[in-house]
Formats: sequence, structure tokens, C-alpha cells
Amino acid sequence: MHRLHNADVYDIERYLNVRSAFGASFAPDGTLAFRMDTTGTPQVWTVEEPGAWPTQRTFYDERVTFSTWSPERNELVFGKDEGGNERQQLFRLDADGTVRNLTATDAKHRWGGWSHDGDRIAFASNRREESAFDIYVQGREETGDDAELIHEGDGWLSLGEWSPDDSRLLVHEAYSSFDHDAYVLDVESGELTHLTDHSEDAIRYSSLSWSPDGTGVYCCTDLDADTLYLARLDAETGDIETVEEGGEWNLDGVALDDETGRLVYSRNVDGYTKLTVGELTGETTIEAFPDPEIPAGVAGGVAFDDEADRFAVTVTADTENTNVYVVDVASGDAERWTRASTAGIPEETFRESELVRYETFDDREIPGYLSLPESAPEEGTPVIVDIHGGPESQRRPSFSPVKQYLLEHGYAVFEPNVRGSTGYGRAYTHLDDVEKRMDSVADIEAAVEWLADRPDIDGDRIVAKGGSYGGFMVLAALTEYPELWAAGIDTVGIANFVTFLENTGSWRRELREAEYGSLSEDREFLESISPINNIESIEAPLFVLHGANDPRVPVGEAEQIVEQARAQGVPVRKLIFEDEGHGFSKLENRKEAYTEIVDFLDEHV
Repeated sequence: MHRLHNADVYDIERYLNVRSAFGASFAPDGTLAFRMDTTGTPQVWTVEEPGAWPTQRTFYDERVTFSTWSPERNELVFGKDEGGNERQQLFRLDADGTVRNLTATDAKHRWGGWSHDGDRIAFASNRREESAFDIYVQGREETGDDAELIHEGDGWLSLGEWSPDDSRLLVHEAYSSFDHDAYVLDVESGELTHLTDHSEDAIRYSSLSWSPDGTGVYCCTDLDADTLYLARLDAETGDIETVEEGGEWNLDGVALDDETGRLVYSRNVDGYTKLTVGELTGETTIEAFPDPEIPAGVAGGVAFDDEADRFAVTVTADTENTNVYVVDVASGDAERWTRASTAGIPEETFRESELVRYETFDDREIPGYLSLPESAPEEGTPVIVDIHGGPESQRRPSFSPVKQYLLEHGYAVFEPNVRGSTGYGRAYTHLDDVEKRMDSVADIEAAVEWLADRPDIDGDRIVAKGGSYGGFMVLAALTEYPELWAAGIDTVGIANFVTFLENTGSWRRELREAEYGSLSEDREFLESISPINNIESIEAPLFVLHGANDPRVPVGEAEQIVEQARAQGVPVRKLIFEDEGHGFSKLENRKEAYTEIVDFLDEHV
């Protein structure tokens, strides 16, 4: 029987109504809290058993950024900002629905965790100085200025978790996306102990967790290695021991229950998540349990229940919208607890991507995911080259309603992980640093050439699409290789590295300069690679979208590229959302944005 083609039935608004459930946390009584975007923005919901009807617990127009239960009481802390400004405040939600603003200060607040007795919370904030983060502790009943400043920082600090006896905190410092340090902070004295070796130029230390006895810290690191591995640091001396090798693929996350020693660590195998479950039987030895029976795709956000007999994990795949599964530690049996809607779109219509590799200018092979519609016309299929941001990021086989819409409407989608992407080892991530920046753009040119050589692709209808750093890549590809493109879509992208670095949030400027180059030493180079200074080359129609409140890539980047591209006679659309920041979180705004994107593609492609 011939299936009615989905493109004849569902428009972009229907696809944007596909929901996601994620970011789970167990209450002491076993209730599961998670975030779900049923109302249009992520809010806190709870459910008491798998598949049960969930209860909505927060009711805001703005997104909720995280939620986590108290270890002792039926109350949770959640985060929320205003209009995408990223000045996250922390709130306590009580069992009766009462909400208390715990921070109420015009600054950024990074959650650090509950103490084990549930009486205190810890967080990092840039209240004192916008460009630096300090460490604070406050009681669960205190608010605003009641927080106690226990350590003054001078950079990008965040918190790991409280020690098992609640006397110490793990502190993480980032100098760039790939250059970190870890410390132990004594809560009473304020004494800071530096744990990590920094003999090499850039070393990652991430996913910090205390050992059950409080004498060690487990983390993922690439010290003396190309890929991340699981290590144990002595909590006093910093002496390091390997627990599990990374091998060919990054071991990029660990969740450890500091009462039982049960743990889950994840390995990024060519973009797919491989979870390993076990229990510490010694400082560096693990007894393995059966692998979790979850769909093949991308998984993360592991949270144990009170006894660590099971854990919740967020799972997504090309053909599976995002949902929360609960896994039995001993058996590996998994059950889906949430039922985020597919908006009535049959799951069997979702298309799976193919992991491919193509050769670039220096004979290196670049990985990527190619998704093709069900059938291709004789003249070939138009293709969207969708470039991730970061650049310290990676496209992985996760669900995208926009991608599924494009596939059902006859577009192919190609998602390359060009040099500089994470997931392929330390050396690969540094191949685009500073003066090598345009090598990653050359990888996009090679992708287009590889696509155009395929008989199922129409080489005259290739579109560049990307957001944030991916927006820069779109603009750079359009100006460096103008003859290749039928159109370009730039969302919250960088047009001018100089103005971007001058105007981005002061708390993140130093980190971005470590990746892109500094204003003081590399200004001439930064100007030379900025698409705004090569705009005379652009030929393809361009659509620029941005949020007026964007603290990362200020909206001026959009304004200047639109103005100068129009002056060149390029067909340009512009769409600015006054109540959004770095990306679009509100459903109505996403509907407007993608409706116009579809209209733009229909017009030009």
C-alpha cells in the first residue's frame, strides 16, 4: 500500500510541536522531575511512574534552564533567565507549589549543588565583578544578598559538587574550552587546593565527582593523551591514576554516586553514546554491570535515585524524539518514563542519517552525517549543509524536528564535523585554532564538492545553514566560495570577529580569545578573516536571524552584515526577535523563524 507522503500533510508548525523531555532528577521518594517543552518553552514537570500522566510544576513564558531535587526534602531548585539574557537566577520550588527566588541579584548564577543534608546550596556568580566568577554558599531559607562569599575568583569558575561530609567543594576553572584546572575548596576556611597538572599547554579536566570516602576526585581528562579518559585524582596531592583508558574515542562523562560507588560513564563512539555501568571495587577498579538497553543514539544527563539502584538518562536518536529512560543498574533493563509527543507525526516517517567521511584539501577525512529524503528526483536533491556552532561542538545522531521536516519536503541534510569539532581527539580540535581558522571553512568547500559529485544531489541547489559560530561559517563560506551556494541562512552568527570580541559578555571574552585570537595581538588577522570585510564577494541570497538580547554574539553582528550585504545588491532577509538571546527558546518565535526560513528556501532553492 502506498503511504501518503508526509509533506502533503504536515507543515513546519506541526514539526515544531514535536516535544522533548530531558534533564531528569529523582526526589528522595522516587518522584522524577524533568523539563519538557509542551507549553512552548522548557518547564519543570514531575511523574511518579513510567508512562503516567505528568504534572506541570512551573508556568513561565521563559525557559527553565535546569532543575534538581533536594536530597532530603520534597523541594527542588530550578534556574531561569529573562528573554535569553543568560543572567540565570536560582529558585526553590516547594511541595505546595510555592516558588522562592533564592538569588534575586542582577548577575549570572551557576548552580553548584545541594549539600547532602539539604540545608545549603552552592553556586558561582559574577555579582562582584562581571568578568569573574566567585563561589557562594547560602542556606536553603536565605535569599539574595544572604549568600556567603567564600572564594573570590579571577576568571571562569564553576562548581562540581559537595564532598561526602559537606566540608569541601569541587571547583572547576576554564581558560578555554580545552584548557582547565580543578581545585578543592574548603567551605569553612576558604582554602583552595590546586589538584591538576598543567605542564602542557592545554589540558581538559571535566565531569568532576567525589569518591565515596572523600579522598579522591574522579574526572575525565586528556593529560598525556589525545582522547579523554577516566582518571582518579588524590584530593590532597593531586596525584593522578588512570581508571579507564579512552583509546580511540573520548570517554567524555562520568556520573558517580558518592555513597555506593556506583557509576555510569559515557564514551563518544563516532558520535554515538556508549554507556558503561559499574561499581567501584577499589580506587581504580570497576565491577561492570550489564549495558543499558537504550536506543542507539545520544545519551546523557545521568541522575541516580536515592539508593543508586537505578538511574535516569536522557536519550535521543535520529528517529527518536528526546525522552527520559530509567535504567536498572543491576540488570541494564531500561524503561521509558516520559512520553514527549511527536505531534501526531508517525515515528516511522522519521529518517535516519548515515555516518560518512569525505576527503578534504590536506587528504584528511572529515566525518559527517548525511540524511536523504525517501526518494530523489532525476535532477538530484537540493541539500542543506548544516554547520554546528562552537566550534568546540559536534553534530551527533540526535533528533531534529526541523531536519525531519526538510527531509519530508524533499531536501537532503548534511551535517559535517569539520576540523575543530570535538569528539575526535585533542589534535583534531586544535586544527582550526587562530591562524588555522580558515582551514575549517575549506573543509566546507570540500564537503560541497563531495556532495555535488553524488548522483542523488543537485550541485546547483546547495544551501549553507548554521548558528552562532556556525553562522560565521555560513558567512565565511558564502564570501570565500561564492560560486558554490544557492543560499545562506545565518542564525546568531559572527560577522566581524573584532566587534564580536569587543561586545561579547566580559565574562567570556578571554575564553573566546583563546580560541579565535586576541584583540591585542591578532587584530589584523581577525579583521582579515571576518566575513564583513569580504562582503563584496557574496552572491547568494542571505537570511539573517538574531535575538536582540544575545549576550554572546551581540545583535550588532546581524545588523552590520545585513546592511553591507544589501549595499552589495544581495537579496537579504532579516528577522530580529526582541525577547530572545543566543538562539530561540519560545515556540511562537521558532514557528515564525522556521516558517520564514521555509519560505526563503522555497523562493531561492
